[in-house]
Amino acid sequence: MTKYIFKRILMLIPVIIGVSLLIFIMLDLAPGTVLDIIANDYSPEQLEELRHQLGYDRSVFYRYGKYMWDLVHGDLGISYIYKTPVWDLYMQRLPSTLKLAGASVLVSILLSIPLGILAARKHGSITDNVSMVAALLGLSMPNFWLGLMLIILFSLNLGWFPSSGDTEGIKSLILPAITIGTGLMATLTRTTRSSMLDVIRSDYLRTARAKGVPEKAVIRKHALKNALIPIITVIGTQMGRTLGGSVVTENVFSWPGIGRLTIEAVKQRDTITVTGCIIMSVIMISIIQLIVDIAYAFVDPRLKSQYSTASKRRKRIGRTPEVRANGT
Repeated sequence: MTKYIFKRILMLIPVIIGVSLLIFIMLDLAPGTVLDIIANDYSPEQLEELRHQLGYDRSVFYRYGKYMWDLVHGDLGISYIYKTPVWDLYMQRLPSTLKLAGASVLVSILLSIPLGILAARKHGSITDNVSMVAALLGLSMPNFWLGLMLIILFSLNLGWFPSSGDTEGIKSLILPAITIGTGLMATLTRTTRSSMLDVIRSDYLRTARAKGVPEKAVIRKHALKNALIPIITVIGTQMGRTLGGSVVTENVFSWPGIGRLTIEAVKQRDTITVTGCIIMSVIMISIIQLIVDIAYAFVDPRLKSQYSTASKRRKRIGRTPEVRANGT
């Protein structure tokens, strides 16, 4: 397991290099630079000096190489616009994004797993069809449209919740969490239903029923436990996506998260901030996926035994006389 975790961490290196290079090239191809945004604050001489300091009088690969050199030394750079270290900007916005991501995934889990189990138990019935139509509607509604509809209904007309910002605690969180959670719910509902259908008619469940185990216990303790692997995969993917920044929803609700910070930086051609935010998001998503992979071993003992068996096999091979002879 330790070797697997180390291998996954090493795989982050080419991903970070590829993503950061792509960002630099794409923003370089876009019209305008950050100097055009801040030109009014500087004299022509100061602007030319700043152009030289930022490397805009050289190629994009020079600026990229300089950025990566700083990154290797643990420096995400200084934001061109905010004049603040990108690390500090990211950490300031991270709590809001974590709060929104956690609430959104919680809404998704609370709604979709019971609905998916119900649809699987009532397979082919009206309940199943209604559940799948509801999931399809959730998948089809764009986040920006649903967010605007919720704002119009619950903020403007009813006045129950604030329409923007993160200043009123849970009340500020409810509408954006429902907006994101509804889209996530659709995928998780369909996954739960499909996974449950694969196991719900298995022989071991028939045996449990024959022994007199109540149906609720059969579903909860036996069927759901064996159907959890794909469900955990989807939950982990959803958590990674929302931690990466729910760009559309954060902009609709003016939520002070990472997604909104990234969009603001793109508009202002702040390459350093955009690159730093996306690199940190890549790392966060990779950590979430690694945690999901490790969770598989606790949910399914067969996977845990595979890791243990592979480790023991490598140790036995290392002790064979041929290997010791080759190593000397």
